[in-house]
Amino acid sequence: MTLSKLSLRNARRQARDYLVYFATVVMAAALLYSFNALTFSQEISSLSQSMEMLPFMIALATVVVVCVFGWLVAYATKFMLLRRGRELGTYLLIGLENRQVARLFFLENLAVGVCALALGTVLGGLLYQAFRAVVLALFRMPYRFAFGFSIPALGLTAASFALIYLLALHRSQTYIRRASIRRLIDSDRRNEGAVIRTGKKRRWVFGASIVLGVAGTFLIMVRDLAVATAGAGCLILFLFGFFLSFASGVPAFFDKRPARKYRGVTLLVFRTLTAKLATMGVLMATISMIFTATILSEGSGLVFRGLFAGRAAECACFDLYVALEGENKNPEPYLNYIAEQIPVEQSLLYQVCLTDSHAVRDYIEAQAVYYYYNYDQDPVLRWSDYAALRSIAGYPAVEPEPGRYLIHCMTYLEEPLRNYGQPVTLGGITLSPGSVYTEHLYQSYGVANGRGYILVVPDEAADGLPVHHLAYAAKTVQPVPAAQYDALTGASGGQGNPLGYGFVSTKANEEEGAAVQTALFVFPLYYLALALTMTAATILTTQQLSESERYQRQFSLLQKLGMGRREMAKALRAQFAIYYALPAVPPVLLGVPFLLHLANAPEPGVMTGASSPPAVVLTALALFFLIYAVYILIAYVSLKRNVLPA
Repeated sequence: MTLSKLSLRNARRQARDYLVYFATVVMAAALLYSFNALTFSQEISSLSQSMEMLPFMIALATVVVVCVFGWLVAYATKFMLLRRGRELGTYLLIGLENRQVARLFFLENLAVGVCALALGTVLGGLLYQAFRAVVLALFRMPYRFAFGFSIPALGLTAASFALIYLLALHRSQTYIRRASIRRLIDSDRRNEGAVIRTGKKRRWVFGASIVLGVAGTFLIMVRDLAVATAGAGCLILFLFGFFLSFASGVPAFFDKRPARKYRGVTLLVFRTLTAKLATMGVLMATISMIFTATILSEGSGLVFRGLFAGRAAECACFDLYVALEGENKNPEPYLNYIAEQIPVEQSLLYQVCLTDSHAVRDYIEAQAVYYYYNYDQDPVLRWSDYAALRSIAGYPAVEPEPGRYLIHCMTYLEEPLRNYGQPVTLGGITLSPGSVYTEHLYQSYGVANGRGYILVVPDEAADGLPVHHLAYAAKTVQPVPAAQYDALTGASGGQGNPLGYGFVSTKANEEEGAAVQTALFVFPLYYLALALTMTAATILTTQQLSESERYQRQFSLLQKLGMGRREMAKALRAQFAIYYALPAVPPVLLGVPFLLHLANAPEPGVMTGASSPPAVVLTALALFFLIYAVYILIAYVSLKRNVLPA
């Protein structure tokens, strides 16, 4: 058999034996191609001027992803090399030279990489269509399937794969060229070794790692770069200290508790695990660190998405909104421009007034987190103006309540304001509290319809009240284009705004801004999180499946000793549960408080509903464990089928 035929045969066997690794490499190629295609897409970049930053943001994420996948390929290549040491050493025994064996190993891994790249590129073309559809949906643009390949994206993906594989295989070739027959044959017996051996050191390192973990969790949530960096360092030390001391300390734990040691299948489970974990302390810590980064990336993406969507939803309730305050309350230039340039279906010029007290504000501050900004007194809106605004925004009409004032507020203030029972007296008219409404009504900024809330009173009760600012809201025939928005804001004039000094907002601009920010920040974070999860889970699964022969011998012996298949399956499930839970539990404990803190950082009223802090945490964990569970299920089904006696 020629060297090339032997390489192809081994490549097919390698792809079969390490199917999870091969599938992950295919998916890696698909991800790289699909995101590279996004960066080179003229259609995507033309959606907005701000989308010109998308290639830069994806390029930054791609650099990290290439490094992550490079580590996966390098680790897997080295792992397979050590596992196949006897086979490669046998080739030397039968007369092949080191350089020939090195070339054989190089060619078979190169064949696997080329096949993965080819399959991944085809899959990446379909994946790109999915990402393209999502981006177009963000901008409310129609999607039409148009399958095709991007030559620049394909070239960049191929270059990334070449870099990953050539670097990994160069190290393997160097190892094989310098290795002796004995070193190759004995290579699969070499382990990492237990770094911490004595019980005293184990207890000290374990205790210190817990302290570092708690301290790092608090420090990383401080809004200071230097302090947060120190917190990240503490967390890294925690993970390595925890796994190095935990893996070495299990035998000591059971030596002091022999009753637990011999209960059920405990001895079998923990004896098998300690034999494996004692040689994987550094690796398990590294994987746990990757899982932590994964959960933080997914959670951060959800926070950013909720932040952008929440702000846009509140500020995009009107097709066009203009506010003028202070001495610049002349709306005529704006009204004239709108009459000439922007077709309008319905509009309203109105006043936001102030009461002579801040009783409602004081009550809210005592009940919830609230920032009132430049509203020193409670804001007021006339009933007729409020009814017109609801019509312009497309909300159902509401009936006035004689002798009462209504409250319109953001969702997070609904519960405390429903319990507010104090009357107000305006213009000699005393009004008791009425209904509370919570639709979006542009209540996020200081020149809006109140900051988070506004009192809606009969028109006559508002007569004579001081005016906080003038406002204009309109429902337009079509979305206000970017050119007209620039003209209204003065962005296209170069010498300030010729129309005046008003605050201008449009629904089209708010939605476009949210779409751009989501594409620039959320997409790269999900891209990175997916790559990290796949890499770490693949390494764990490859390690576990590589023990198939040892598990098979172990369970065959146990069957001869009288253990039933049900007990064997129970022991296997317990081993799986502990093995896969160990690197995942610390990231959950570290990630949950960080994400809760991050989701509570934006201004109140933005992170609500599906973007509330608890929802962000649960969704991030669900996304992580959904992908993780796929690898666990594949490994368990494969191992159960191969190692348990029939």
